[in-house]
Amino acid sequence: MKQALEFYLEHRKKIVAQNYVNFVISWDMQTDAAENSVVADSEQMGVLSQYDYELATNPQFEQAVATLYQHRDELDDVLAHEIEVMYKNISDTKKIPMEEYAAFSELTSKAYPIYVRAKRENNFELFRPYLEKIVEFCKKQTVWLATDTVKGYDVLLDMYEPRYTQAKYDKFFNTLKERLVPFVAQVTANVEPVPAWATAKYDVNKQKEFCEYLRDVMCFDKSRGIMKESEHPFTSGFGTDDVRITNHYHEDNFISSIFSAIHECGHATYEQNCDKSLNGTLSGGGASLGLHESQSRFYENVIGRSEAFWAVHYPVLQQYFPEQLGQVSLSEFMAYVNRAERSFVRTEADELTYALHVMLRYEIEQKLMDGSLAVADLPTYWKEKFTEYFGITPPDDTLGVLQDVHWAYGNFGYFPTYALGSAIASQLYHHMSKDFDVEQSLASGTTKQVNVWLTEKIHKYGSSKYPDEILRLATGEDFDANYYVDYLIAKYSK
Repeated sequence: MKQALEFYLEHRKKIVAQNYVNFVISWDMQTDAAENSVVADSEQMGVLSQYDYELATNPQFEQAVATLYQHRDELDDVLAHEIEVMYKNISDTKKIPMEEYAAFSELTSKAYPIYVRAKRENNFELFRPYLEKIVEFCKKQTVWLATDTVKGYDVLLDMYEPRYTQAKYDKFFNTLKERLVPFVAQVTANVEPVPAWATAKYDVNKQKEFCEYLRDVMCFDKSRGIMKESEHPFTSGFGTDDVRITNHYHEDNFISSIFSAIHECGHATYEQNCDKSLNGTLSGGGASLGLHESQSRFYENVIGRSEAFWAVHYPVLQQYFPEQLGQVSLSEFMAYVNRAERSFVRTEADELTYALHVMLRYEIEQKLMDGSLAVADLPTYWKEKFTEYFGITPPDDTLGVLQDVHWAYGNFGYFPTYALGSAIASQLYHHMSKDFDVEQSLASGTTKQVNVWLTEKIHKYGSSKYPDEILRLATGEDFDANYYVDYLIAKYSK
């Protein structure tokens, strides 16, 4: 037991260091590297992935983990959970042939710049060969990693949200279909036209300055993180002391960068506020993608689209853009940032219709994995189903099947966590409001009190517990989608 623990802790240092290497390279490829550089460098990712594989399947490490797993009741709670997760990860990794593992890493590294080009050029055929290979690998995963209780698409879902299956997601989405879809149709039947000031030209440099201001509002520690640009905004990090976010700026859509900044700062707040004792372990960072998304969506929508928030910060925004917003009242601004309409792009979708975008992707992934839908037929199928769900048809693939980067990374099973996260955010808001006046706290000019509550209830645990356990600790109950529907109906009925 003692020898096993000593070896585990020493070998873990190597895994953590390798994770750092992967983090830095991935960050560079998505932010600074030129397109052709990414293609050339992707070959090295295939080699590095072999080191990942070898570290995870080292026989002595595997034996150490197996020994600790058998005696996990003798370990502290954090390490016991980490060993349980590592035991499963080793088992899963060994089921994947190393040559396939390395080839997939190289494939996705090459696929990313091709995807970006395909999106910009509205050329699905350019990306299709890569996506076909990615889908084929993911389908193999569902066979390699299947167990008696987790099979098919559930294998992929479990990677991103442990212990959450198609049966649970189907129940969740059925609740949305029954209660929310009719309400969405009603609210979006007659939408006010977009005001001219919303699509005016907004200097990109001033947008960046205001987004830096928002980082301060959200108490983002700039000594432990940076913000740069990428095609698709994202958050990346290594422990609590190196948390990085990106944004994307549109001259004629300034709202996009503002809410992307708030959204990504929500992710970053989670990362920066994990207990520092988890640094250097494999128990830091968010517990799952769904729980992580609950934080970003909470800040972006529950806080970031509230009048209490903008009552303080809208005058500052007006100072940055006096020509465009000087004559626009707070109520007009609030009406615009909370307007609900049927739109094409998930990342630009309003709070009310967002879950419908996720449902579409969830259903498509199910069909791709069970073989009932071919990659070649994706563009046509996407447009048909989008028209059915939204009543509008995407004019091209850039605004359709090519709008999200996730499949280029091979992240099948990821999308449902977005809707789940939004729903969890509403449940957390309900319970937070019992402890203090959330809107009144925002009059201070920062989200400090909100951050403190979430740190105590969610952030401090990192990934040292399963997400459903953390949610129960925070709220005293299991996940309940009705909080989400109740919240949306109450808000958009006004």
